[in-house]
Amino acid sequence: MADRVESIARVVQETRALAEAAGRADLAERLDRTYDRLRDPNVRVVVVGEFKQGKSKLINALVNAPACPVDDDIATSVATSVGYAPEPSAAVLVKPEHDADKPQRQEIALDEIAEYVSERGNPGNSRHIVEAQVLLPREILKGGLTLIDSPGVGGLESFNALQTLSILSTAHAVLLVSDASQEYTEPEVQLIRYAMRMSPNVATVLSKTDLYPTWREIESIDRRHLGEIGEVPMFSVSSDLRLMAADLRDSELNDESGFPALVAHLRREVLGRAELIQERAAAHDLSSVAEQLQMTLNAELNGILHPEDTPRMIAELEEAKARADEFRSRSARWQVTLSDGISDLIADMEHDLRDRLRAVQREAEAAIDEGDPGPIWGTFVEWLEQRVVSVVSENFVWTDERSRWLAESVAEMFEEGSSRIPAIDVSDTRGVLDPIDTLPDIDAGNLSAAEKIYIGVRGSYGGVLMVGLATGLIGLSLINPLSLLAGVLVGRRAYREDMSSRLSRRQNEAKNQVRRYIDEVIFQVGKQLRDRLRLVQRLSRDHFGALAEELHVSVTQALNAARQGATVYTEQRDERVGQLRAKLGQLESLRRMLPAVPASEDVRA
Repeated sequence: MADRVESIARVVQETRALAEAAGRADLAERLDRTYDRLRDPNVRVVVVGEFKQGKSKLINALVNAPACPVDDDIATSVATSVGYAPEPSAAVLVKPEHDADKPQRQEIALDEIAEYVSERGNPGNSRHIVEAQVLLPREILKGGLTLIDSPGVGGLESFNALQTLSILSTAHAVLLVSDASQEYTEPEVQLIRYAMRMSPNVATVLSKTDLYPTWREIESIDRRHLGEIGEVPMFSVSSDLRLMAADLRDSELNDESGFPALVAHLRREVLGRAELIQERAAAHDLSSVAEQLQMTLNAELNGILHPEDTPRMIAELEEAKARADEFRSRSARWQVTLSDGISDLIADMEHDLRDRLRAVQREAEAAIDEGDPGPIWGTFVEWLEQRVVSVVSENFVWTDERSRWLAESVAEMFEEGSSRIPAIDVSDTRGVLDPIDTLPDIDAGNLSAAEKIYIGVRGSYGGVLMVGLATGLIGLSLINPLSLLAGVLVGRRAYREDMSSRLSRRQNEAKNQVRRYIDEVIFQVGKQLRDRLRLVQRLSRDHFGALAEELHVSVTQALNAARQGATVYTEQRDERVGQLRAKLGQLESLRRMLPAVPASEDVRA
């Protein structure tokens, strides 16, 4: 695999030199990007799961180093990436005060990593860490593999789940970790479904097999669950056995840990396939650049060797130039499809978000009408926030799927459609709910004994006075047994009416708080999604537009070369023919140097 990458990289550099010599700086720049992609594959594997399932220890066992903090009282609160470097180091990316600014990189010591990424050292991410980065000189990471330790999701309706889902769309692969203490929970099954919708390569890991003797039974049950979802590989492992085997250099113990199969999967199915995808994209770029360079050289060569065919060739090139002009115009079919598709997607996304949140609002208002929201307001707010996070997550996943489908549709219409589309993270939910204020407290409705007496006395005063005056006509005093009885009855009714009025006010206040909260979520999340979809539109337009411009320049140069070839003087003819044939020979030789790369249908992208 490494030899093939080196071979393609050499061809890229040599083809770039020919493009630069031909005055095609645009093609040379394109090949520079191709070369950078080959040299930095950056294969991201996100490790996800619920709290205390062994995610951090799994990464430590894979790299045989304490890259991620592990302890019984340590829970990961910040995503940590573990990648390759010749020398070990660690750093954190700190969120700036202004969201528009880029995160600030801060170097830290390796043994301080727990103070920044754990819930104990950084509770609630009070340090505003975006991500921690650990670099280690490990062979498994050398090919560009990067392992991402994510915070425990704690159920799909938690905010941590929203943060975890935000990085799935940029992952080349996902490993879902669940320990052998019990079968998959419903949130874990749902997380696997989400991961399969957003990432091209999903596998599961059954951890802590050394702690639970019945792990094979749990494995069998989990495999049945996976069979209902789709084809998802499972690996049963023990991180403790793997670390012990590394210390003792015991290959049998390492085999017993189950890690060799997982490592082979990462190297073959994840890293290997990602490299093949990069190679196929590079081979396509090289083929496209070579064809455009050959177009100009062939046009000039044919103009010299066959001047009688020059008028016909010029007419064909004029027609091709007209098509190229149309292709790069705003009225081109791919431009219209992209623009209309983004507009439709924004409208559908906003409608879907509003529809889902209105359903949540109706649920919340119905729950408020069924009882007194005051005493249970804290629990109610927690439930509402969980439901909103779940709705936003589903909306983001759906939007990500639709945006990818749109980009593929535009690529199919583009004449150079097999070119690699830039990866756009439209499902990034990090920070989406940050600006939204939490719901304020409302009156719990608890009255003290003095308040209850005051309400009763205030209500009973009218009854005592009214009956006292009436009985005074028959000679009784203002305060008498009848007036006191009337005061008690009227006071009791006044108390009940006051309590009912207070309950109605609390219910109305709670409903207003829910409506304001839902409106704020719609405003913030809708704006975030619109911005991301506009980014998809701009980057896709610029990407395909640059390819259309390349094609236009190539056709124009070929047209000028054909005209110039017909005017070459006889004494210059043989010399120029030799030069053109030499360059064409170089290009053909470079194309033959490319190793065979599997077709796109053979590689799961």
